[in-house]
Amino acid sequence: MNTIQLNQGNLQNLPESFALPTYDRSKVKAGIVHIGIGGFHRSHEAFYTDELLASTGSTEWGICGVGLREADRKIGDILKQQDYLYTLIVKHPDGKIENRVIGSIVDFMLGCDDAAAVTDKMASEDTKIVSLTITEGGYNFNPATNEFDFTNPDVQHDLANPQNPKMVFGFLTEALRKRRAAGLPAFTVQSCDNIQHNGNMTRKMLLAFAEKQDADLAKWIEQEVRFPNAMVDRITPVTTPDDIANLQASGVEDAWPVVCEPFSQWVIEDTFSNGRPAWENVGAQFVPDVTPYETMKIRLLNAGHSVLGLLGSIHGHQTIDGCVADPLFAAYLRRFMDLEATPVLAPVEGINLEDYKSSLIERFGNPNVKDNLARICLESSSKLPKFLIPTITENMAKGGSIQFAALVIAAWCYYSDKGVNKEGVALDIVDDMKAELHTAAAGSQDDKLSFLKLTAVFGDLAQNAVFTDVYVAMLDALYANPNIAEQMQNMLEKEALVA
Repeated sequence: MNTIQLNQGNLQNLPESFALPTYDRSKVKAGIVHIGIGGFHRSHEAFYTDELLASTGSTEWGICGVGLREADRKIGDILKQQDYLYTLIVKHPDGKIENRVIGSIVDFMLGCDDAAAVTDKMASEDTKIVSLTITEGGYNFNPATNEFDFTNPDVQHDLANPQNPKMVFGFLTEALRKRRAAGLPAFTVQSCDNIQHNGNMTRKMLLAFAEKQDADLAKWIEQEVRFPNAMVDRITPVTTPDDIANLQASGVEDAWPVVCEPFSQWVIEDTFSNGRPAWENVGAQFVPDVTPYETMKIRLLNAGHSVLGLLGSIHGHQTIDGCVADPLFAAYLRRFMDLEATPVLAPVEGINLEDYKSSLIERFGNPNVKDNLARICLESSSKLPKFLIPTITENMAKGGSIQFAALVIAAWCYYSDKGVNKEGVALDIVDDMKAELHTAAAGSQDDKLSFLKLTAVFGDLAQNAVFTDVYVAMLDALYANPNIAEQMQNMLEKEALVA
């Protein structure tokens, strides 16, 4: 069948089932510059902003996407060819699919091509917010110390070449330098990454860099720039060739649509430097303190993903919904949530934790959102120190259960060492620390605590006998028999007897 190329001129020719932007995109200015314009940004902040533009008639809050690396060129080229439009494919558990064309992105720039143009855009009077989805690794902190890593060669480059930066903090610092010189108010730096206190972390890392480069500017940033903490949530798996083909079958040619679940949540601290969109009118929630919301999400949803990702990978499952369809894995995840994660969570206003956990199981089990375990496990060295290890340390301090999380750490060691599932099939492991993780994990044959001695990941966990006794027993059992399901079943049976 003939297909219609997605672009501005063809919008009115798309199938009637497609929801389209209802506002005049030609009048929208980019009040937001967003760094890291991947799938999650396009299913979340860009979605909320599209809703806002449609519902309020505001024209000042469009988005200019920015990529900093050569790897971002592909998405930039595709967006430009499509007039920055893309399809958001919302997949419901019952099989219903909603196709919605998002129009809130109105431009794209590539930092590695013209860094000065990007910092000029950030320094423009129109720009009120610079937002980020750069993943945990993009914040350039040492997980053990949470301090800025000045040993990074790109950091050294940016310190010496402020007008031609490579990293996000170099771009932000140079843009803020230009704004101060022009007498403009500071923009807000809005993190949208899954890091606890993401605004505080962004502020700390930016000030550390700026202080080293320009101490006077750092003082201005400290006084003038706001970094609201935020909790973000929407499961957004990697777009597959089948997703693109299914759109083509419906008559629409979109080279990079985004797939997501129907659920979305955004909780933001209401502290901005220079105005903000009224996102609360389209479902976002502004609060004085986001801490309990983000802790709940990180310790339950993100940690739950890692629990299923690492255990499921060794077992041979391929996707999150495949794990949840397995009664053993669903039961194990729920017991981890109930026995280990929930007891160390503070109350969350307006949230029933039992209902929230049940909704997570339902969302994870959505058979139409195929979230690949390889994606869930990527950069685990950045994720687990935030998502899982704090639950372990807080439970040890309170005398709580650590069994379920300890098996996940033991599984991560096996995963990093062997790189195969229980059937010997190679796993797709992507992690900036992959070599260090493998070396430390392989050392477990001679030193049972070798993996835990990666202090950049585990801190002083190797020195805690309460944890190491449990961990070593699980590690020995796993290396003797990599059938992870047997250990999971045994743990559930033992816990049931105790209960």
